[in-house]
Amino acid sequence: MVEVTPETADRLLRAETVTFDTVDARSADARAAVTAYFAELAARFPGGFEPGDALDTDADAFDPPAGAFVVVHDGTDVAGCGGLQRIDPATAEIKRMWVHPGWRSVGLGRRLLAHLESLARTQRRTRVVLDTNATLLEAIAMYERAGYHAIDRYNDNPYAQHWFAKDL
Repeated sequence: MVEVTPETADRLLRAETVTFDTVDARSADARAAVTAYFAELAARFPGGFEPGDALDTDADAFDPPAGAFVVVHDGTDVAGCGGLQRIDPATAEIKRMWVHPGWRSVGLGRRLLAHLESLARTQRRTRVVLDTNATLLEAIAMYERAGYHAIDRYNDNPYAQHWFAKDL
């Protein structure tokens, strides 16, 4: 039997109260989340990570109705983020998916992924794609558990080493 500490129980209970809020990708909360995500990538990737001006130039791709950007909130704090952008009329791409390290291992990543897939369905997309780096083993495992399968490279992201798709 797995022992659940009071701290773990508290995190699990708090995880049930988070909200998944669709926001403007230029909002303060979205920018804070993406900035933290980029900083984590820079620390984790063996050669670092340089986003250039992606924080500003990519924001338009998340504008409705072709896209969406979601911030996960724990009350007033940001617990994660993720976005959708249009690839073609049938396909959405999941981008910038990130969960704050303090919120990991309580199912938020899985729930955020499902929420983004639901938004893609609402946009009448029948397929989602995403890319990731080989360093992000936890993300790769989560995508595979969620039914994603490996596909050929579909973009020129220099940091991507794995590409996935899922039919909705």
